[in-house]
Amino acid sequence: MSDADFPDAWYLILSSRLIPDLDGGYTISTLARARQMTDAGAAPLLLTVDPGDADAHAAHRRTFVERGAAAASGVFRNLFDEALAPDGGAADWLRASAHEGRADPALEYRDVAGGAISLPNVIDPDWHLTTAPIVVRDAAGDSVSVIDGFGALYRAWLTHLTAQLREKNPRPVVIICESRQLGELIVGWGDDDVRILHTVHTIHLEAPYRPDSALNALWTRWFEIAPRFDAVLWPTAQQRDDVRERFGDAANDVVAPHAVRAPAAVVPTDDRDAGRVVVLGRLAPGKRLPAAVRAFARVVAEVPAARLELWGAGAQRDELEALVAQLGLAEAVTLPGLTNDAGAVLDRAAVYLTTSAFEGQGLALAEALAHGTPVVAYDIRYGPRDMLAAGGGILVPDGDEDALVAALARVLTDAATRRRLSAEAVSAAATLSPARAMQTLAAACGEALSRPRRR
Repeated sequence: MSDADFPDAWYLILSSRLIPDLDGGYTISTLARARQMTDAGAAPLLLTVDPGDADAHAAHRRTFVERGAAAASGVFRNLFDEALAPDGGAADWLRASAHEGRADPALEYRDVAGGAISLPNVIDPDWHLTTAPIVVRDAAGDSVSVIDGFGALYRAWLTHLTAQLREKNPRPVVIICESRQLGELIVGWGDDDVRILHTVHTIHLEAPYRPDSALNALWTRWFEIAPRFDAVLWPTAQQRDDVRERFGDAANDVVAPHAVRAPAAVVPTDDRDAGRVVVLGRLAPGKRLPAAVRAFARVVAEVPAARLELWGAGAQRDELEALVAQLGLAEAVTLPGLTNDAGAVLDRAAVYLTTSAFEGQGLALAEALAHGTPVVAYDIRYGPRDMLAAGGGILVPDGDEDALVAALARVLTDAATRRRLSAEAVSAAATLSPARAMQTLAAACGEALSRPRRR
């Protein structure tokens, strides 16, 4: 699949959780990166730290394998699955990392890992930073020791896991951290043979999402530590450039878009439903779907055969159904629900529409390009401007409903325009191919390993 030359190392992809149909594009792109690395010969492990039970984790892994999102269940490792010893108490590595102490009487606790661990219930947006004691029990169920907070727990597991791997082969270790919270906790962890590359999945700005807008509060602290990572992987050049202009050039930032696999063949424009417009994503406020429905009412007035499908699930479903009924669009706008075959949806569509207020990159837009589906998109941060720079769709000023309606009507009524945009889309998607993504990632890993660690 790829001629990417990954350095000889252990590769660990670290995520907070990976659960089917949860966390939208984050889960899809994280799994895709792991699968693409496996196909390129890097053989990463997928690490998670969510405290679900082992049976639930096993079910999640089976689902991912059945869907083709993961190569095998064996690529997954979970902290809490490995925190339970065969005798029923905490595993040796966890006991060795703990010290004498007791639970905080001011906090509520919940038992996980078969009762071997009790986690404090910390009600705070920055819960991950707490040093509240985590209780570690022996096989008899007695509280024997504590570990000081989630960060200490996660780092203890990583230390144990990397030691295990190095017993098999004393290679360097590359951590690809997919979570901001985890990045904050491990930025100072590791020895001279550990490198940490941190990915970015979302926007760092608050509304109105301009380069000088207020930072999202969750990212403020992260930007202070970002130069300490061995590389930061930005999904778009526009976001990387905005960050450089604001914070300076840290010399460790790389543009590494999330990749999508192209279909074996692109469905010709003339074989598609000429009136079908599709949206793929969460039914959430940030997608601005009520505004999309209102704009589509105007499209239908101009193009009576036009139909809009809003694929996905989310909190706004009831609101959207009510709006469709209120506007008398029941025959023109439908909400089919979730799909596990986005490609089949895109292959039938004449247009892919996105009206999001913001994105990290826009994975569904990338898939649309790969399937040769013309795109109509608002010019938002981040994604559409980068991905449509070489064609494949029509970019309209953010929030300009008149321009959006005109663009949709034009593409729906002009077969020649659809054919041209479809051909451009396939060409544009080549920059988002797994082969290109793996070459970029392999080069970033090689560069990080070629110099001393930044931490």
